[in-house]
Amino acid sequence: MTISLQYTHMTVTNPDEAIAFYRDALGLEVQNDVSNGDFRWVTMGMLSQPGLGIVLSEPHAGRSQEDGDAMAELLAKGVLPMINFSASDLDATFDQAVTAGAEVLQEPVDQPWGPRDCAFRDPSGNMVRVSQA
Repeated sequence: MTISLQYTHMTVTNPDEAIAFYRDALGLEVQNDVSNGDFRWVTMGMLSQPGLGIVLSEPHAGRSQEDGDAMAELLAKGVLPMINFSASDLDATFDQAVTAGAEVLQEPVDQPWGPRDCAFRDPSGNMVRVSQA
């Protein structure tokens, strides 16, 4: 039996801003863009990991009003789970993210537990970490 991760979900305030950010800052590409009423689910991915998609959606997309409100509140606080990427050239990735307008939380640094990493926020406030072994 084989199992692999196919999708992970991120909540964003504005799908168009998120698309631009993840495309320009990290080089992801839109794989799918599906509308349903007032909402969209946008799947982005990387050529280096075919079959893995990051689904971007707004807080109320596919949720009750109450759940969407709670999700929006958590997103505004910046406390939703972060997303972690690895890069072959952390410094170049960091520079690209800064050029794309990322809010820097941590410049690249060698961590005592091994990797060199950095952190920033996307336009919705989600924490994005990138590491290089």
